[in-house]
Amino acid sequence: MAIRFDVITLFPELFQPFTQVGVVRRAFEDTGHGPLLDLRLWPLRDHAEDTYRRVDDRPFGGGPGMVMLVEPLTRALGAIRADQAQAGQAQTPVILFTPTGKPLTQARVKSLAQGPGAVMVCGRYEGIDQRWIDGCVDEEISLGDYVLSGGELPALTLLDAVARLLPGVLQDAASHEQDSFSAGLLDCPHYSRPEVLTENLAAAMPRPQPAAVPEVLMSGHHAKINQWRRQRQLALTLDRRPELIEQLRFAGQLSREDEQFLKSLL
Repeated sequence: MAIRFDVITLFPELFQPFTQVGVVRRAFEDTGHGPLLDLRLWPLRDHAEDTYRRVDDRPFGGGPGMVMLVEPLTRALGAIRADQAQAGQAQTPVILFTPTGKPLTQARVKSLAQGPGAVMVCGRYEGIDQRWIDGCVDEEISLGDYVLSGGELPALTLLDAVARLLPGVLQDAASHEQDSFSAGLLDCPHYSRPEVLTENLAAAMPRPQPAAVPEVLMSGHHAKINQWRRQRQLALTLDRRPELIEQLRFAGQLSREDEQFLKSLL
């Protein structure tokens, strides 16, 4: 059965191109057994009852911006629940994308890729009436310490992250296993052809760099290659995200060799 994602949004047109391009399109294609991801869009204005299809109003207490109203959101969520019930599906959790939410992690993406899906709410304007958040939202997610114009881009980001974990979406099923955060570390550097950069190619780059691919990657010695990649992951993570090293250390997921290499870096 496909993983179902329902999206409450003011801009459903932002989602259609996403399902038709790149490798993740495979998650939305029906190859005879149905798609891997079942994406259903719920335009919020369709659930506004006044003449102007209003979904927002001025905030109590004054201040800039507008606040999304309880009534249209409640009707939209009610329509989703009715549709789920008619399809014989269990209710899925409601996720709201907001800067005040918990950061999205690869672990959370993996859990969503194994579950029934979610209702994703794409906020706009100054925010959503807190009473609706308190009464209806199960989880608040943030992409980082910055503010976007709405929740559509975070919703697309989550769909992309989930889609690439599903079988058959990536040509090589092991690709996502080497991604950053999959093992708690940042990814290692990658190289391809040519084996050695020409002088013209090297000169075209604004900063000097080694012209040749690291020798170990050309050796064919898989154990040494794996060791090199692990060490590069450790070094890069220690430099850019040292808190991830501490998390792995606390969880007992660093080997004695890992600890020796990290000590040598210090």
